[in-house]
Amino acid sequence: MAETRVELRPPATVRLRRSMFLYVGLVIVPVAGAVLVLRAHSGGPAPGAHAPSAVATADPFPKLLIALPVILLVCRLCAGLFGRMSQPRVIGEIFAGVLLGPSLLGLLWPAGYEWLFPPYLAPTLNILAQVGLVLFMFLVGYELDVGLIRGRGAAAVTVSQVSIALPFASGVILAIAMYRSLSLPGVSFATFALFLAVSMSVTAFPVLARLLVDRGLDRTPLGSLSLACAAMDDIAAWCLLAVVVATATNSSLAGVAVTLAELVAFVALMFLVVRPLLAKLVKSEAGQQVLLPVMVSAVLLSALGTQKIGVHAIFGAFLLGVVSPRGDGNVDRVIEPVRTFTMTVLLPLFFVYTGLRTKFALLGTDLRLWGWCLLVIVVAVLGKGVGSTVAAHTAGIDWRESLSLGALMNCRGLTELVVLNVGLDLGMISPTVFAILVMMTLVSTVMTAPALSLIQRIRPGGPRKAL
Repeated sequence: MAETRVELRPPATVRLRRSMFLYVGLVIVPVAGAVLVLRAHSGGPAPGAHAPSAVATADPFPKLLIALPVILLVCRLCAGLFGRMSQPRVIGEIFAGVLLGPSLLGLLWPAGYEWLFPPYLAPTLNILAQVGLVLFMFLVGYELDVGLIRGRGAAAVTVSQVSIALPFASGVILAIAMYRSLSLPGVSFATFALFLAVSMSVTAFPVLARLLVDRGLDRTPLGSLSLACAAMDDIAAWCLLAVVVATATNSSLAGVAVTLAELVAFVALMFLVVRPLLAKLVKSEAGQQVLLPVMVSAVLLSALGTQKIGVHAIFGAFLLGVVSPRGDGNVDRVIEPVRTFTMTVLLPLFFVYTGLRTKFALLGTDLRLWGWCLLVIVVAVLGKGVGSTVAAHTAGIDWRESLSLGALMNCRGLTELVVLNVGLDLGMISPTVFAILVMMTLVSTVMTAPALSLIQRIRPGGPRKAL
């Protein structure tokens, strides 16, 4: 008969008592002892150390976790609202940035504004906004179809040249009147005038393309011509801005020449070396596995290259987008998540950071400043819109299409905000001039869609010449 073994276990109360003694002896006592030792030997800051300020010791991460959902939700709501008004959704996001800034939230609810966007959060927002701006400029370069420029004939060339030259000249003339009273001390007239001239010359290719798609005009002769003109304008505007930045960051003509020479060498490197390497990477099976991290790394390194040259990081990112391979499904596949994250998360941060820097209160009740603001808007609209319209009609396009083209070329949008932030960062313009130019950007961009709708109702005779 099998012997039965009975395992004797101590009562439950005994086991509980033992566990408590074990926990106290091996957990509580060591931890309490360590705390006592630390308190006994903590005699304040180390010799020579200074107590950090509240702003320096504040951790921006918890506040970012609060501000970011607010930013994304407000941008989404404003985008939907503007979409219902037949405006590009990005215009709503731009307005959301202004609404969350000191011009509205800070004016109506100062305590809430200070709580949501304390000063120590600004550097973090700036870094994320700059990363978003770099990635966005890469997308602009990638989506800029240079093929649109080919085969568009004299009309595209004429309109694009006039829509750059006339606003540029009007900006220089405007600077003569504004320089003495509105420029920053130490900023030369050449720098101030050149920057203002570039600001007058910008057309927002991405916003224009979105507007044409929303209205079903992207595949029409008018849409193709306006995209071709905007593409040439974008290329010319970035080149001009590079010259302005080189002028602002160098105190001598020799320094400007060296910077521009380095930029030309960088452009040659991108087209002659980087472009073939990317093409080979896309075609290789091994390269397709690492295409996403390689492309993102290339964007950041290209941005670093032009930043070191002295013409701003956005130019390097834009150039990489221009030289990146197109027409390949693998490239589109890896760029899509970059586009989604940039447009959904990072770009709204750029809008809000721009809004935080826009202080319409600087204009206050000063009628002189509001007069300057009105003059800048009128000069910008007439220089771009009227110039493009007359140039198009001279090239043989009927008045209705010419007026429509003038309205479309007057769309400045996000591209203008990029230019303005560069000017403010480099000290080429004051916060007051920045606010005036942001107001001009908002007005000229918002008026594009209703002006186009109004013109499209006009039904004159047919076109004098095919586009």
